[in-house]
Amino acid sequence: MSFLSLLLKKQLFRLNNSWDLSNTFCPCTEPLSMISKHLTSWKEYYEWRSIPLHSPVSLLLHRPLTIYYATQVAGLGRWTSGISHKLHIHYLGPEKELLQLSVFSELHALFPNVHVHIELVGPAIPQHRDGEMIELCNYAHCLDRDCVCKSSSETVSWDAHTSKPSTVTLQLRSGFYHDRYKDIAQDSSPHLIVAPNAGIAAYSSWPPTIELIKDMDIPAVFSDYCKEACHLGASCITGVTGCPLNIPIQLNPFRQPMVVEDSVLWLPCYSNCFLYGMSKWSV
Repeated sequence: MSFLSLLLKKQLFRLNNSWDLSNTFCPCTEPLSMISKHLTSWKEYYEWRSIPLHSPVSLLLHRPLTIYYATQVAGLGRWTSGISHKLHIHYLGPEKELLQLSVFSELHALFPNVHVHIELVGPAIPQHRDGEMIELCNYAHCLDRDCVCKSSSETVSWDAHTSKPSTVTLQLRSGFYHDRYKDIAQDSSPHLIVAPNAGIAAYSSWPPTIELIKDMDIPAVFSDYCKEACHLGASCITGVTGCPLNIPIQLNPFRQPMVVEDSVLWLPCYSNCFLYGMSKWSV
């Protein structure tokens, strides 16, 4: 990664997990209107959130937007219309996400009136943070001191009178998913599993996790940096499960729009670039 791109990513978020940007360039408050259709591009998202296209927020927001899009390709699009008030996601292999967890507060806007609970599970989570619960009650704040995002009235919370939760909670779990699932299942049964930049063909720890996911019969969406990595990952999954994938390899419209410059592959690579997976495992 070039020095310029690294510097840009670091400057998007401050040490207190708020945007290092003016409110003109970041989503620090509620959207002006609820989502009226499925978003299918960064342009649509930026227009909906009233952010100029030259804002760099997509460099971090590709993570919650990839979750949003994964629910669409997995056939769980009804969540965005608020038919159900709970959405539990198991998010496998977080690393860089741990430094900018507040970006997931954008899920308030993407899943209005829904309690989104995410279990972040992976060996990169430090042991001293195992079991840590984080409640994102409002949007990540902008740089402007007088912005309404600093007001307590902007806090997004559970409305007991309308029974419409609007909460995003994150739970950190250290270790491999197949080792921790029994503990996690006591508290959280997922509607969807998301494995960003999975590298399934590159890591020997994946087969027992894939077997577990198949036995759970839960929709699972994987992403990777390039199409070739997805083909290799899909082949590994089919080899382990004997099931052909029914979510075909496809370009993620909410991939990170900055090339990964230190990739070992001689191919254009982007974080969360392509998606694939299974909407149902049983036959």
